Amino acid sequence: MNTALYGIAKSAEMSQLKLTGIRKGYEGLIDGDMVQLHSNELKQWAHRGGTMLKTARSKRFLTLEGRKRALAVLQKNKVDALIAIGGDGTFKGLMAFSEICNLPFMGVPGTIDNDLAGTDYTLGFDSAVNTAIQNIDKIRDTAESHNRIFLIEVMGRDSGYIGITSGLGVAADSILVPESGEDFVRLLEKVRNYDSENAFLIVVSEGDELGAELVASKIKEINSKVDLRISKLGHVQRGGNPSAQDRMLGIRLGASAIKALLMGRKNAMVGVLNNQLCLTPFGQVVKQHQVNAELDELLNLFNV
Repeated sequence: MNTALYGIAKSAEMSQLKLTGIRKGYEGLIDGDMVQLHSNELKQWAHRGGTMLKTARSKRFLTLEGRKRALAVLQKNKVDALIAIGGDGTFKGLMAFSEICNLPFMGVPGTIDNDLAGTDYTLGFDSAVNTAIQNIDKIRDTAESHNRIFLIEVMGRDSGYIGITSGLGVAADSILVPESGEDFVRLLEKVRNYDSENAFLIVVSEGDELGAELVASKIKEINSKVDLRISKLGHVQRGGNPSAQDRMLGIRLGASAIKALLMGRKNAMVGVLNNQLCLTPFGQVVKQHQVNAELDELLNLFNV
């Protein structure tokens, strides 16, 4: 997200536009928590994870009264357009805001889950997967040494993209994701008679309907001899320096957001489809509850 801010600022300055950052998302917008942004300062943040503008959930913005207060802040500060970085919740907020606010809005997809229609990749996904793979590779070392079954839980509350991509990348023996109903049955068949000197790695998305603890208990029920451990990677996946791909994606999407606004476009999300920049209306930017067909096919192939 910091790299996207840098891309936005650089592009804005080249067009003689003044850029103001809103701290803590919609919550900060309601409170008028704003700061001037300049590319020379933002480039010092471009290599860092997280967001220098901070972020926060806002229950007040869910109310009409809260959105009216936000509108008053924008009018007081003479804001001409608004760019928001986030997921489907962020864009739904902009859609609701557009009912009382006529300013042009532009969205930049920022979520590690990679679960938005309208773009092949969202900001943070590649970095999160790389972090997961690096950690799972290390877990394999100890799993091999002790002949253990390891359940590694990765993030992905409603989406299995991190689970599938990291699981395939580390050659996991089984991958459990929210979108699949057959992966657990296949796993139990694999571990029923497991007795090997090789490690057995299971990557579980946190949003899987069973969860790591229940999966572990079921494995122990059918094969009590196994030495089993659970490792939850947690929020380590949301931090750290962004990958090269995420940095370039941030630059491209940030600059594209400014370009789209200058062309008169509004109420859309910038994205990349087939490596081409594109715009998708907010109404079509819905959270995807199925992984794409190719990844689903790979999941079925390697889970056998």
